[in-house]
Amino acid sequence: MLKRYQVLLPDWMEDNIQHYIDKYGLSFSEGIRAELCSAILATVEKQFPEYKPDITIEEIIERLKKMQNRKVEKEEIKQLLSKIYFEARKASEYRHSKEKKKKSAPSI
Repeated sequence: MLKRYQVLLPDWMEDNIQHYIDKYGLSFSEGIRAELCSAILATVEKQFPEYKPDITIEEIIERLKKMQNRKVEKEEIKQLLSKIYFEARKASEYRHSKEKKKKSAPSI
C-alpha cells in the first residue's frame, strides 16, 4: 500500500532523479522509490555481509547499463523495479529482525 508524503528535495537530488525518470519513462514517485530501495539494498548488504539478496546493486547497475543503448520497453523496467522493491523489502525486514534480536539478547 502506498502512502502519500510531501518530500522536499534540494535541486541536485531532483536533477539526479529527473535524469533517471526521463531516461526510463518513470514517474517522479517511482524514481524516488527506486532510489530509496536501492539505498536500502546497498546499506543492508554492507551492514550484514551474510545477507545475500536475489539481486545486488551491482546486478541492477549491469542491467541498467545494458538498457542504455537501446529502447527500453516499459514492461522491462517495471519488472526490474518490482524486483528491486521486493528485494528491498526483504532486506529491510532482515535488518529489522537482526536489530530486534540484538536488542532482546541478554547482555553479559
